[in-house]
Amino acid sequence: MKITWLGHSSFRLEESTGTTVVTDPYDSYVGYDMPEVRADIVTVSHSHKDHNCTEKVLGTPEVLTHSGAYDISGVHILARKTHHDNEDGAKRGGNLVFKFRMDGVDICHMGDIGEECNAILVDSIAPVNVLMIPVGGNYTIDAEQAKEFVDRIMPDVVIPMHYKTKDCNFDIARLGEFLDLFDDEDIVYTESDTVEFDRADFDGESTKVFVLERFTD
Repeated sequence: MKITWLGHSSFRLEESTGTTVVTDPYDSYVGYDMPEVRADIVTVSHSHKDHNCTEKVLGTPEVLTHSGAYDISGVHILARKTHHDNEDGAKRGGNLVFKFRMDGVDICHMGDIGEECNAILVDSIAPVNVLMIPVGGNYTIDAEQAKEFVDRIMPDVVIPMHYKTKDCNFDIARLGEFLDLFDDEDIVYTESDTVEFDRADFDGESTKVFVLERFTD
C-alpha cells in the first residue's frame, strides 16, 4: 500500500485494489492550497477548516465524521473519540483517531489529538504498523508528548504531521524538535512525498521515523 503526504495532516492512502482514502483535507487557511486528489473515502478528525474541507476532494467519496467501525470497499476503519485538548474537549472540542487496515497493514491517523497519552487510549489503538501523529504543539500535542505516544504504542513507522513548514501560517513548532528526540539512524529522509509498505516490511523490533516531502500537483 502507498501513503502520500498531501500537506498538514492530510494523506492519501492507496490500497493495492485501487481503493483510496484521504485524511483531513484542508483549505488555504493553512498557508498553501490542498492539491486536487480523488478518493473513495474521506476521513475528518474534527470540524476545523484545516481538517474538514471535503469539497477539495474529487469524486463522490464516502465521508466519515463520526466514531464507529466501518467496512468500505474492503477497507476496515475504526474511528475513536478523543479530545483536541487536555481539558476533556472544553477548549477545542473533540477529535477522532482513525485506524485503517489496508493490504494487511495497520495505519493510525491521530488527527489533532490534544490529550495526553494514557493507557486506555493506547490500548484502543495498538497494535499499529504506521502511526501518523501531530508534533507541532500549541493546537495539538507537542514533540515530547508525541514521543510518549510513540514509546507506548511502539509502531514500526512514525510519520510526523501538523508541524511548521516554510509555507505554513500556523504558530506551531518545526519538525526538528520532534526529530531531536530520536537517534539519527532511526530517521529516514525519503526525499519523496510517497512511501510504499507491505506487511512483510515490519519486524516489530524497532521504530523508524519517515520524513516525507509535501505533494504538490
